[in-house]
Amino acid sequence: MRILALSGSLRTASVNSALLRAAARLAAPSSHLEVYRGLGDLPLFNPDLEDSAPPPVVALRAAVARAQALLIASPEYAHGVSGVMKNALDWLVSFEGFVALPAAVLNSSPRAHHAHAALLETLRTMSASIVAEACVALPLLGAGLDEEGMLQDPGIAGLLRGALRSLEAGARSAAAPRFAVE
Repeated sequence: MRILALSGSLRTASVNSALLRAAARLAAPSSHLEVYRGLGDLPLFNPDLEDSAPPPVVALRAAVARAQALLIASPEYAHGVSGVMKNALDWLVSFEGFVALPAAVLNSSPRAHHAHAALLETLRTMSASIVAEACVALPLLGAGLDEEGMLQDPGIAGLLRGALRSLEAGARSAAAPRFAVE
């Protein structure tokens, strides 16, 4: 199972990025969870460039096309989705390889519900297949946990393992065809 993980934060010490790296380490041996590192390289979305997409956009689309599921963790900025995440999703709106892709959203701050809801709505609008059982809120705000701490915390590690199992099960049961990009 190939899972592509996207962090909506570019901060070096991002809790959301650490959460996805921890998830990658907790993934089942039969899975490969890749934390995508190129969102900061994407140019600002411009529909005029879609037919001749810049190389960072081509790379993102290729990673999405290879994935069997998508896992997103993104901070909330001013009650909204981070600009980094919104920009990445805008580049994927017309990409056929995104359609019906099983997806889950991890929320590292349960009180950040505005962006979480907006992100789920955006993904639904883009025709992702939301795996609701894999969308979890983890009480990380103020916990002071880094990636290693998340792995050592039985509650956090358990929630992550459960979310990953649900996402994998949702991806396995997805009947929609996937489109590959060369």
